[in-house]
Amino acid sequence: MAQRIVVTGGAGFIGSHFVRHVFENYADYRPLVVDALTYAGSRENLAAIPSNGYDFIKADITNLPFMSAILRKDDLVVHFAAESHVDRSIAEPLIFTQTNVFGTHALLEAGKRAKIARFLYVSTDEVYGSLDPTSPSSRETDLLRPRSPYSASKAGGEHLVSAYHATFGMDTVITRGSNTYGPRQYPEKIIPLFCRQLVAGKKVPVYGTGQNVRDWMHVQDHCAGIDHILHQGASGEIYNLGGGTEITNLELTRRLLQAFGKGEEAISFVEDRKGHDLRYSLNTEKAQALGWSPRVSFEQGLHETVEWYKQRGEC
Repeated sequence: MAQRIVVTGGAGFIGSHFVRHVFENYADYRPLVVDALTYAGSRENLAAIPSNGYDFIKADITNLPFMSAILRKDDLVVHFAAESHVDRSIAEPLIFTQTNVFGTHALLEAGKRAKIARFLYVSTDEVYGSLDPTSPSSRETDLLRPRSPYSASKAGGEHLVSAYHATFGMDTVITRGSNTYGPRQYPEKIIPLFCRQLVAGKKVPVYGTGQNVRDWMHVQDHCAGIDHILHQGASGEIYNLGGGTEITNLELTRRLLQAFGKGEEAISFVEDRKGHDLRYSLNTEKAQALGWSPRVSFEQGLHETVEWYKQRGEC
């Protein structure tokens, strides 16, 4: 009987890529996608996978009785499902607490009751908070200092995961990923948003002076890292997954402008985001000691991503 791997948020951006990764690499695994199909989730994201290659249930992870009925003994659970856009968390913070904290708690409780095999929580580098330009990269043992409703809700979920490991002995692991990009990303995030604007001949909105720094990782590398930690990570541990490419938002913008044959006249500097973190940077030595490392260079990954969007005439 195939090993069942439950992927919450599996119709979203990274989740759908992960389901495809599992399908292509594990003949003895059967993915079960659990997704509420909110604005950023779509069955179309799974179109590259044969319909008989996975199972699908539309469900809200905050529904404890329903999730308890879904999960069963020895499942592997990879928990992507989350509200994830910082701007949206500033406008509607309570939704983020509901999904990212209460939803994670309900899923953990359902998993505990079912005696699942392992629970992997997909978190973010944003839980570390803002770094100065010269600060060392964040390590897994660093104090968490989330500064947005989004990052605070993800940190809250992390603490619940760690509590279920410590209190109930649940086999859990946590990954903290850096900014992820690639095909099929919902266009509220910077790369697909800017591609859409440029395809339409519009200007791209850059917050403040564009000097905020992010570490970029291709979605294939992120999925491979999650897979690696799911199978090799020590129970109760946390692992950073980053692409190792730190650039300012302005430099990223310039690279996108160049890819579309545009100049800096296509930039529109706008009022900065509230509480905008200056820099994220991850030390990934712990994950790399287990044998994982990013493979896709930023130059290659960005080129292929932009071309994917260009071919479709949209982002």
